[in-house]
Amino acid sequence: MSETLKQYDDAVAKCRDVFVKKNADYGASWRILRPSSLTDQLMIKARRIRSIQEKKTQKVGDSIAGDFIGIVNYAVMALIQLEHPVSESEPHPEKASLEELLPLYEEQINTARTLMQAKNHDYGEAWREMRISSITDLILMKLLRLKQIEDNEGGKLLLISEGPESNYLDIINYAIFALIRLSEQGGGNSASRTTD
Repeated sequence: MSETLKQYDDAVAKCRDVFVKKNADYGASWRILRPSSLTDQLMIKARRIRSIQEKKTQKVGDSIAGDFIGIVNYAVMALIQLEHPVSESEPHPEKASLEELLPLYEEQINTARTLMQAKNHDYGEAWREMRISSITDLILMKLLRLKQIEDNEGGKLLLISEGPESNYLDIINYAIFALIRLSEQGGGNSASRTTD
Protein backbone atom coordinates (compact mmCIF):
# COMPACT_ATOMS: atom_id res chain seq x y z
CA MET A 1 0.00 0.00 0.00
CA SER A 2 2.90 2.37 0.64
CA GLU A 3 3.89 2.16 -3.05
CA THR A 4 0.30 2.94 -4.06
CA LEU A 5 0.22 5.99 -1.80
CA LYS A 6 3.48 7.25 -3.30
CA GLN A 7 2.17 6.73 -6.83
CA TYR A 8 -1.13 8.36 -5.89
CA ASP A 9 0.63 11.38 -4.39
CA ASP A 10 2.91 11.68 -7.43
CA ALA A 11 -0.13 11.71 -9.75
CA VAL A 12 -1.88 14.28 -7.53
CA ALA A 13 1.23 16.48 -7.63
CA LYS A 14 0.99 16.58 -11.44
CA CYS A 15 -2.72 17.44 -11.26
CA ARG A 16 -2.13 20.16 -8.67
CA ASP A 17 0.69 21.64 -10.77
CA VAL A 18 -1.66 21.94 -13.76
CA PHE A 19 -4.38 23.45 -11.53
CA VAL A 20 -1.93 26.07 -10.22
CA LYS A 21 -0.57 26.92 -13.68
CA LYS A 22 -4.03 27.19 -15.24
CA ASN A 23 -5.03 29.46 -12.36
CA ALA A 24 -2.06 31.68 -13.22
CA ASP A 25 -3.18 31.78 -16.87
CA TYR A 26 -6.96 32.04 -16.47
CA GLY A 27 -7.64 32.95 -12.86
CA ALA A 28 -10.67 31.32 -11.24
CA SER A 29 -12.93 31.73 -14.26
CA TRP A 30 -14.30 28.23 -13.59
CA ARG A 31 -15.98 29.55 -10.43
CA ILE A 32 -18.87 30.83 -12.57
CA LEU A 33 -19.66 27.28 -13.77
CA ARG A 34 -22.49 25.28 -12.27
CA PRO A 35 -21.68 21.67 -11.28
CA SER A 36 -23.72 20.45 -14.27
CA SER A 37 -21.44 22.43 -16.61
CA LEU A 38 -18.42 20.81 -15.00
CA THR A 39 -20.06 17.41 -15.46
CA ASP A 40 -20.36 18.22 -19.16
CA GLN A 41 -16.67 19.21 -19.31
CA LEU A 42 -15.79 15.89 -17.66
CA MET A 43 -17.92 14.08 -20.23
CA ILE A 44 -16.05 15.76 -23.10
CA LYS A 45 -12.68 14.68 -21.67
CA ALA A 46 -13.80 11.11 -21.00
CA ARG A 47 -15.44 10.73 -24.43
CA ARG A 48 -12.25 11.97 -26.11
CA ILE A 49 -10.20 9.37 -24.25
CA ARG A 50 -12.63 6.60 -25.22
CA SER A 51 -12.70 7.75 -28.85
CA ILE A 52 -8.89 7.63 -29.05
CA GLN A 53 -8.81 4.24 -27.33
CA GLU A 54 -11.27 2.83 -29.86
CA LYS A 55 -9.66 4.42 -32.94
CA LYS A 56 -6.13 3.68 -31.67
CA THR A 57 -5.00 6.95 -33.20
CA GLN A 58 -5.41 10.67 -32.58
CA LYS A 59 -5.10 13.84 -34.63
CA VAL A 60 -4.74 16.39 -31.81
CA GLY A 61 -1.50 16.18 -29.85
CA ASP A 62 -2.97 16.52 -26.35
CA SER A 63 -1.98 13.43 -24.37
CA ILE A 64 -4.33 10.90 -22.81
CA ALA A 65 -2.56 11.51 -19.49
CA GLY A 66 -3.34 15.21 -19.86
CA ASP A 67 -7.02 14.41 -20.29
CA PHE A 68 -7.02 12.24 -17.15
CA ILE A 69 -5.37 15.15 -15.28
CA GLY A 70 -8.15 17.38 -16.61
CA ILE A 71 -10.72 14.89 -15.32
CA VAL A 72 -9.19 14.98 -11.83
CA ASN A 73 -9.16 18.77 -11.78
CA TYR A 74 -12.66 19.26 -13.18
CA ALA A 75 -14.05 16.76 -10.63
CA VAL A 76 -12.30 18.64 -7.82
CA MET A 77 -13.75 21.90 -9.13
CA ALA A 78 -17.23 20.36 -9.19
CA LEU A 79 -16.86 19.26 -5.55
CA ILE A 80 -15.71 22.76 -4.60
CA GLN A 81 -18.73 24.24 -6.39
CA LEU A 82 -21.07 21.87 -4.54
CA GLU A 83 -19.60 22.74 -1.14
CA HIS A 84 -18.99 26.44 -1.82
CA PRO A 85 -21.60 27.54 -4.36
CA VAL A 86 -21.32 30.99 -5.81
CA SER A 87 -24.08 33.24 -4.52
CA GLU A 88 -25.79 36.11 -6.31
CA SER A 89 -24.25 38.44 -3.74
CA GLU A 90 -20.76 37.45 -4.91
CA PRO A 91 -20.37 39.68 -7.99
CA HIS A 92 -16.94 38.43 -9.14
CA PRO A 93 -16.30 34.80 -8.12
CA GLU A 94 -13.69 34.53 -10.87
CA LYS A 95 -11.46 36.85 -8.83
CA ALA A 96 -10.93 34.26 -6.07
CA SER A 97 -7.21 33.96 -5.38
CA LEU A 98 -5.11 30.82 -5.52
CA GLU A 99 -4.52 31.29 -1.78
CA GLU A 100 -8.28 30.91 -1.28
CA LEU A 101 -8.74 28.05 -3.73
CA LEU A 102 -5.75 25.80 -3.07
CA PRO A 103 -6.88 24.79 0.45
CA LEU A 104 -10.29 23.88 -1.02
CA TYR A 105 -8.52 21.83 -3.70
CA GLU A 106 -6.42 20.05 -1.07
CA GLU A 107 -9.49 19.32 1.04
CA GLN A 108 -11.22 17.51 -1.83
CA ILE A 109 -8.08 15.62 -2.85
CA ASN A 110 -7.56 14.49 0.76
CA THR A 111 -11.16 13.26 0.92
CA ALA A 112 -10.63 11.29 -2.32
CA ARG A 113 -7.33 9.86 -1.01
CA THR A 114 -8.96 8.70 2.24
CA LEU A 115 -11.76 7.06 0.24
CA MET A 116 -9.19 5.37 -2.01
CA GLN A 117 -7.39 3.90 1.02
CA ALA A 118 -10.63 2.52 2.46
CA LYS A 119 -11.70 0.99 -0.86
CA ASN A 120 -8.23 -0.42 -1.52
CA HIS A 121 -8.42 -2.14 1.88
CA ASP A 122 -11.76 -3.73 1.02
CA TYR A 123 -11.13 -4.51 -2.66
CA GLY A 124 -7.45 -5.43 -2.47
CA GLU A 125 -6.30 -3.00 -5.19
CA ALA A 126 -8.42 -4.74 -7.84
CA TRP A 127 -8.00 -1.65 -10.04
CA ARG A 128 -4.43 -2.77 -10.80
CA GLU A 129 -5.87 -5.65 -12.85
CA MET A 130 -8.19 -3.38 -14.85
CA ARG A 131 -7.55 -2.22 -18.37
CA ILE A 132 -7.27 1.55 -18.77
CA SER A 133 -10.14 1.33 -21.25
CA SER A 134 -12.30 -0.18 -18.48
CA ILE A 135 -11.35 2.66 -16.15
CA THR A 136 -12.46 5.09 -18.87
CA ASP A 137 -15.79 3.27 -19.18
CA LEU A 138 -16.33 3.43 -15.40
CA ILE A 139 -15.70 7.17 -15.46
CA LEU A 140 -18.24 7.54 -18.28
CA MET A 141 -20.77 5.46 -16.34
CA LYS A 142 -20.30 7.68 -13.27
CA LEU A 143 -20.81 10.74 -15.47
CA LEU A 144 -24.04 9.36 -16.91
CA ARG A 145 -25.21 8.76 -13.33
CA LEU A 146 -24.27 12.33 -12.45
CA LYS A 147 -26.25 13.69 -15.38
CA GLN A 148 -29.26 11.67 -14.25
CA ILE A 149 -28.84 12.92 -10.66
CA GLU A 150 -28.59 16.51 -11.89
CA ASP A 151 -31.72 16.04 -13.99
CA ASN A 152 -33.45 14.70 -10.85
CA GLU A 153 -33.10 18.04 -9.06
CA GLY A 154 -29.53 17.45 -7.89
CA GLY A 155 -30.27 14.22 -6.07
CA LYS A 156 -33.30 15.36 -4.07
CA LEU A 157 -35.37 12.63 -5.73
CA LEU A 158 -32.85 9.78 -5.30
CA LEU A 159 -34.35 6.64 -3.83
CA ILE A 160 -31.28 4.58 -2.95
CA SER A 161 -28.24 5.86 -4.83
CA GLU A 162 -25.28 7.90 -3.65
CA GLY A 163 -25.32 11.62 -4.27
CA PRO A 164 -23.15 13.60 -6.68
CA GLU A 165 -20.25 13.96 -4.23
CA SER A 166 -19.59 10.22 -4.13
CA ASN A 167 -19.58 10.01 -7.92
CA TYR A 168 -17.13 12.90 -8.30
CA LEU A 169 -14.84 11.34 -5.68
CA ASP A 170 -14.89 8.01 -7.52
CA ILE A 171 -14.12 9.80 -10.79
CA ILE A 172 -11.09 11.46 -9.18
CA ASN A 173 -9.80 8.11 -7.96
CA TYR A 174 -10.43 6.28 -11.24
CA ALA A 175 -8.60 9.01 -13.16
CA ILE A 176 -5.67 8.86 -10.74
CA PHE A 177 -5.58 5.06 -11.12
CA ALA A 178 -5.42 5.57 -14.91
CA LEU A 179 -2.53 8.03 -14.47
CA ILE A 180 -0.69 5.50 -12.31
CA ARG A 181 -1.25 2.74 -14.87
CA LEU A 182 -0.11 5.02 -17.70
CA SER A 183 3.06 5.97 -15.81
CA GLU A 184 3.80 2.27 -15.25
CA GLN A 185 3.43 1.70 -19.00
CA GLY A 186 5.74 4.58 -19.78
CA GLY A 187 3.52 7.47 -20.75
CA GLY A 188 0.12 8.13 -22.15
CA ASN A 189 0.94 10.22 -25.18
CA SER A 190 -0.08 7.62 -27.73
CA ALA A 191 -3.36 5.81 -28.21
CA SER A 192 -1.67 2.42 -28.26
CA ARG A 193 -0.74 2.76 -24.60
CA THR A 194 -4.26 3.47 -23.39
CA THR A 195 -6.08 0.20 -24.02
CA ASP A 196 -4.34 -2.35 -21.82
